[in-house]
Amino acid sequence: MCRHTRRRSSNEFLLSVGRPRVSDDVRSPLHTSAAVVGALASVAALMATAPPAVAADAQDITRDVLANRDVTLVGDAVITVPSGTTTYDGVFRGQGTLTVRGGGTLVLSRDSDFTLPDARRRQVVRTQGGNHPYTTVVNPDPPAITVERGTTLQYGTGGGTGLIGHFPYGTPGYRLNQLNVRVDGTLRLSLTRTFNIGTISGSGLVTQPRGMWGTLDLAGTHPFSGVIDNGTGMAAGRPEYPVSLPNARAILNQGSWIIDTPLHQTIILRQDFFQREYGSDVNVHSRPGSKVVLTGQYSYSDQGGDTHPSLSDPAINWHAVAHQLNKRGTNIEGADVQWGDGTTHKIFMPGTKDTVYINVHEAGGRRSLLTFDYNGPVTLGAPIGGGRYHDTLAAPGAGDIVIAGTKGNDVTFAAAQYYDGSTTVQEGAVLRLGSAQGDGSLLMGTDRRRIVNDGTLVVHNTKACVSLSRLGGSGSLVQSGAATTTLTGTAVTYTGTTTVKQGTLALRDGATLSNSRAVRLTSAGARLDTGGSALRVTSTLSGKGTVNGAVTNEGAVSGGLTVTGAYTQSDEGQLVLADTPLKVGGKVTLGGGLDLSAAGTTPATPGAAATRGPSPASPETGIHADTDTASSAGSPAAGDTSARKITVLNHTGNTPTTGTFDQLREGAEVKLADTVYRITYKGGDGNDVVLTAAAVSQSVSAQGQVSAGSVTARTRSASAAGSGAFGWWPYVLAAGLLGGLLVPATKRKRERGGGRRGGGRHSAHGR
Repeated sequence: MCRHTRRRSSNEFLLSVGRPRVSDDVRSPLHTSAAVVGALASVAALMATAPPAVAADAQDITRDVLANRDVTLVGDAVITVPSGTTTYDGVFRGQGTLTVRGGGTLVLSRDSDFTLPDARRRQVVRTQGGNHPYTTVVNPDPPAITVERGTTLQYGTGGGTGLIGHFPYGTPGYRLNQLNVRVDGTLRLSLTRTFNIGTISGSGLVTQPRGMWGTLDLAGTHPFSGVIDNGTGMAAGRPEYPVSLPNARAILNQGSWIIDTPLHQTIILRQDFFQREYGSDVNVHSRPGSKVVLTGQYSYSDQGGDTHPSLSDPAINWHAVAHQLNKRGTNIEGADVQWGDGTTHKIFMPGTKDTVYINVHEAGGRRSLLTFDYNGPVTLGAPIGGGRYHDTLAAPGAGDIVIAGTKGNDVTFAAAQYYDGSTTVQEGAVLRLGSAQGDGSLLMGTDRRRIVNDGTLVVHNTKACVSLSRLGGSGSLVQSGAATTTLTGTAVTYTGTTTVKQGTLALRDGATLSNSRAVRLTSAGARLDTGGSALRVTSTLSGKGTVNGAVTNEGAVSGGLTVTGAYTQSDEGQLVLADTPLKVGGKVTLGGGLDLSAAGTTPATPGAAATRGPSPASPETGIHADTDTASSAGSPAAGDTSARKITVLNHTGNTPTTGTFDQLREGAEVKLADTVYRITYKGGDGNDVVLTAAAVSQSVSAQGQVSAGSVTARTRSASAAGSGAFGWWPYVLAAGLLGGLLVPATKRKRERGGGRRGGGRHSAHGR
C-alpha cells in the first residue's frame, strides 16, 4: 500500500525553487491564512452533534429506490434502508436534499447530480493566489446528503461511478463538489477515480476500502468529528487547496495519506493516526513558505474497530508483531514538517526500525526539514534515512533536523541516524544520543553534516562509540555514557560548558576544547583523552576525573584531577586548590598563580574590608590536610604546628617540578586564617608542591597591614630562604577561609621590570 503516490492532475503546479525559509519562531507555526481562519469560523453552524431534523413533509422515496427507479427531488427526501445491502441502479436529480436512514446499507452504482434549493445556497468559493491559485470555501452550504447513525451509504461498487455530486465551479487542479455531506453513520467510498465530496460534517465514519486505488480530494475545512478510514489513498491538501480537520477524532490509515499545501500556508493536523495492517504511510509535501504540523501520534491499533481505533499497550509500537502488521512509515518529500507544536510530548512516530520507517527526500530542488517541538521528553527509536519506503537505509536522508527551543523539549535519538544534513539544537532544548532503548549517533563527514548546538547535547551511549565533527554553537556538551565519544577536526568550536560525567571524551585530529567556557569532569570514572596533544585550558578545568595526556594551563585548573601527562602552567594560568590535590604523572612546569580560595569565597580587593565566610576549622573549607594527629579536614587551629600539611600538587612521576608559582618561591610563607604555612616544591616524595604549617604569626608589619580577620602571605627573609629580603606583601582574602593569592600591581611591575600583568586573569590586578 505504501507505494501509492499521488497522481497529479495536469493543472497542478510543479514548482522548482529553493528551500523554504525556516520560521524564525518554530514554536509558533500556526499562522494559517486569513481564508483558512475565516473558513474555520464559518463552519461553526455545522458542528452541532445532533443530526438535522427531517422535515415533516419530506418526500419518502424508499419505494422508488427499492424499485431502482430514477428520482427527481422536489425538496427534502428521505430513504429508509432495510437491513442488509440494497444496491440502487437509478439516479437522483432535481433540487432538494437526501437523508438516508434505517439499519442497512445503500449502494449507489451510478453517478447522481442534483442541487440544493436556491434559498439554501450561501457558500462562497474563492480562488486566489495569482499564478499559484488555490481555492477556499467560506460559509459552506448546509448538507445536501445526510447519513444517519446506524446506516451506511456506499458510493460505487468498486468502479468509477456511484458518486453524488454537482460541480459548477471552475476550480483549478480539482473538481469541488457543491453538495456537502453530513455523516453520522457510515459513508463508504468504493470508487477508483479521484473525487471530492464537499464539506464533511457529522460524527460518524468516512471509509475507503483497501485496494480501491481511488483518491479522495479532502479539500477545505471540515467540521467532521468522526473517524476517517483511508483504505488506499487520500489527498489531504494540495497546492490547489488547503485542508483542516479541527475536530476529527482519528485517522485510520491503511494506505497512503498524502499531505500537501498551497504556497505560504501552514497546515495543522492534530489527529492521532492508526493502522491495522502492514504497509501504510503518511507522505508529506509542502510548497515554499509552507509548513505541515502534525501534533498527534501514528500508532498501531489492535482494538476499537473502524470507529474507535486504539492500542491496548503502547509498548506494542516498539516491538514487531506477526506479519509486521504494525510496520508503518512516513515519507517527507522536500517538505517543511514539524512534529508537535510545543503543547504535547507524544512523539509522532513511536517505534524502532522494526516497526517504523522515516524517509526525508529532496523534491523540486528542495531538501526536507523536520522539526521536533515538544514540551517534554520524547524518544525517536528509528533512524531517519533517505531510501524508498521500508528500505530506509538504502540512501542517506536529504534533510535537516531541528530541535525547537521550546521549554521542556528533550529529544532522544535512540538509533543511528542516517540523514546527511545539519542538526540544530536551539537554545533551551536538549538532544540526547543514546538511552536505555538503544544507542544513537549522527551522520558526520561533510560540511553539510554539521551540528549547531545552542542548547544541550548529551551523549549517553552504552556500547556504540560516537564520533562528532563540525560541532559549533553556544550550547553545552555532556558525555554521560560508558561508550567513548570522540570529537574530531578543527571545526569543533562550541562555546558552552563541556561536562564528562562518565566514560571517555576523546579529542582527535586537531579537535580542542579551547572555545569551551568550562571543562568539568564530575566523577572518578570520567576521562578526557587528549589524543597525544596537550589540552590547552583557556577557561577552567575542574573535577575529579582523569585527563589522559598533557595539559597546558592558560586558565584555571582545579585540584582533584589526575593528569597522566605533562602539566605546564603558563604565566596566565592558575592552579586552584580543591578538596584533593592535582595529581600529575608527567613533567611539571609551574608559573602563573596559585588560588587558595577553593572553599567558594571571593577574595577581597587589597585594602578593602575582608569578606567573612564559614569557620576555617569547618570541613566546608574543602581543604585536604595530611596529618597524623588531626581528625578533621580544614585549616590547622591557631598555634597547631604539628606537621599539618596541605598538598597542592601531587607529582606522581619521577621528574622534578620546575619553576614556581608567581611570587611564591621555595620556602615562601603563606598565612591562612591564623596559621602560617611554608610552601615547598620538593615535598612529599621529593617533587610535590606542599604547604606545611609553621608558627602562628602574632603581628603584621606596617607594610602588610590589612583589616582585622583577613589573611596575609609573605616570602621568607633572606636569612631563612636564601632568596633575598622581599618584605611583607598584603593579600586580602575572605575572612577565615583560604583565599586567592593577590599580588599588588606596583610590586609586580618592580619585579618584572614593566607593566605586564602576571599571575593570570585571576591576579589581584585583574580582579
